[in-house]
Amino acid sequence: MQSRIRPTNLLGVLFAMLLAGLMAPLQGQDKIPLIVRMGDVSINKVPFLVAMDQGLYDKHGLDVTLIPFGESAARVHGVPDTVSRELRDLEDEAQISIGGGAPGMVSKVRASTPSDRVILATTDHIVHWDIVAREGIDRVEDLKGKRIAISSISACTGVVAKMLAEKMGWDHEQDIAILQGNYSVTPLEEGWTDALIAYDVPLAMAMAAGYKPLDYDMRAWNEPIPCSGVWASRSWAHENKAATIGFLKALSEAISMMKKDRRVAFSSIAKWYDFQDIEVQSVIYNGSAEMPRKPYPAIDGIKRMMKLYDTAAMRLYKAEDFYDDSFMKEIDESGFIDNLYK
Repeated sequence: MQSRIRPTNLLGVLFAMLLAGLMAPLQGQDKIPLIVRMGDVSINKVPFLVAMDQGLYDKHGLDVTLIPFGESAARVHGVPDTVSRELRDLEDEAQISIGGGAPGMVSKVRASTPSDRVILATTDHIVHWDIVAREGIDRVEDLKGKRIAISSISACTGVVAKMLAEKMGWDHEQDIAILQGNYSVTPLEEGWTDALIAYDVPLAMAMAAGYKPLDYDMRAWNEPIPCSGVWASRSWAHENKAATIGFLKALSEAISMMKKDRRVAFSSIAKWYDFQDIEVQSVIYNGSAEMPRKPYPAIDGIKRMMKLYDTAAMRLYKAEDFYDDSFMKEIDESGFIDNLYK
């Protein structure tokens, strides 16, 4: 005997179908809206791009509006600026910004207006960059008395230039000329500077132009540094804990995906920065070798910066004023990150 659907059951089925149809478009409304602003173009920003491309923000309950790089960063690094003016206008409304810990610290202590912005995570915590120099400069010792290009004195490139002078026993103001502004291979090619403190993207650009880095291993310094990472208002982060935790989980998962398969990073580098050459992508990716699996705030680097930029203003602060590691601790202690690598 054929089974039949009773009228009452049929109504129930129809109601369930109708409910499912209504619920589908509502599911996305449960996501927490979040505006994220990124400044520079570098490998330590790529995990945030990977998180977008791989749907990790959505996975962790967020509806992220991403501003992928600043206008000046695009111009200096030769990246097509495809960011709309409407998106640029949202920069000041960003709840989270991705940028260097060192410049953020210096800006915070120099500002007349108090700020509770802190570092929640760091993706670049140790000096590992290179020096690219013009023809005729073959050794790091040859840089004494020469012009060295950086982005700005309080940026991570400025930090490394000051550290270099310290390591060589030089006065960073009297024995070398640290020049800031146009941070690309252009100053070398035009003869405006003699050398460039190069992180991954400028290094790739310089090598593509025929330059080779000096045979000098900054990694051997084993110097901590609080470079690129996650900045947010401490009060906002605690008032919006679900958004904060979700964002840091997405970051941690993106790092694990990059470490397990470099093609994931290559894809995002090509998409967002338009670097299509595999050799350029490889040079940029190699800059992530020291990127931590667990991107805690770089506390040792923060303390190092407080000494390197020792001023009356800086001495008014404690290291704890610059970071909040409670969110990363909660994620770590839950076993979330360890499980990503099993």
